[in-house]
Amino acid sequence: MNSSSTRREEAIVGLFVLIAAALLIATVFSLTGFFNRGDVVYRAFFKNAGGLRPGAEVHYAGGPPVGRIEEVRADPRDATRMEIVFRVKPEIPIKTDSLAAISSSSPLSDNFLGIVPGSNAAQRAPSGSTLKSKDYVGLDELEAEIAELGPEAKMLLANLNQRVTELQVTVARVNDVLNDRNRENLSASLGDARSVLEENRKPLHSTITHIDDASAKLAPLLDELKKTNADAQKTINTLEGTISENRQDLRQSVADLRRVLETANNVTDQLDRTLNANGENIDDILSNFRQASQNLRQFTETLKQRPYTLLRSALPPPHLPGKAPKPD
Repeated sequence: MNSSSTRREEAIVGLFVLIAAALLIATVFSLTGFFNRGDVVYRAFFKNAGGLRPGAEVHYAGGPPVGRIEEVRADPRDATRMEIVFRVKPEIPIKTDSLAAISSSSPLSDNFLGIVPGSNAAQRAPSGSTLKSKDYVGLDELEAEIAELGPEAKMLLANLNQRVTELQVTVARVNDVLNDRNRENLSASLGDARSVLEENRKPLHSTITHIDDASAKLAPLLDELKKTNADAQKTINTLEGTISENRQDLRQSVADLRRVLETANNVTDQLDRTLNANGENIDDILSNFRQASQNLRQFTETLKQRPYTLLRSALPPPHLPGKAPKPD
């Protein structure tokens, strides 16, 4: 009886050991990727790996795990970033414009590698492709940014306190302006304005009516002005066309006009030179002409007053009253 129970216990213990060994071997094979020979391998580069390690989960579009991280190492070509190699199931549609990002389900959970889906028009990314990545911002980076914002935040709080103080002064001044006496004055002013509006309601209404009528009459004037502008534009276009068509004739006319002006200038110059050369003779001639004109004017006056001088050489004898004139 004792021997049979002992054998049974030994068999149970052996079976338990075999199961534990099988689970251990399966776990080792799973971590090494032995069971993922058909998975597709991709890689991504990050400045901060975010605490990811081999065996961490890979999620697609926030869904369940679709693969695992195979390797996390420093980029041999760029020491400032980390290279993460991971595998996903072949049915997962990883596109050439898909994005790899480090995220977590909650602040207390471990980070995982998330894949943001690409567009429908993009092609499937082949095995071994490098996906675009979004830099991970950890607590250290957040603390550094908050530390940098500290002085600016203090300055902002100081400015805010100053503005609050100024606002308090402004509110106090407004309260001082809106005291009981000023309120009564304001109410009286509003009452006076209301009474003025009521008294002048009809003239205001008439004025507004006249303004509306003037606006209505102004619209046709504006239309006429637009038509006039259009006609003027047509005229200008026609004139430009006429000038363009007769440009050669206009040029010839301008050239002839220039020659006439040059001839006139030459004649004027010659006349100036002639006047300068014969200035004295011309002065004598003009003086004689003035003297002759004066003599002619005196002779004309004499003929008007005594026309008989053309027939007689002397004046007639004076005629005395009561005596007969003597014959010549």
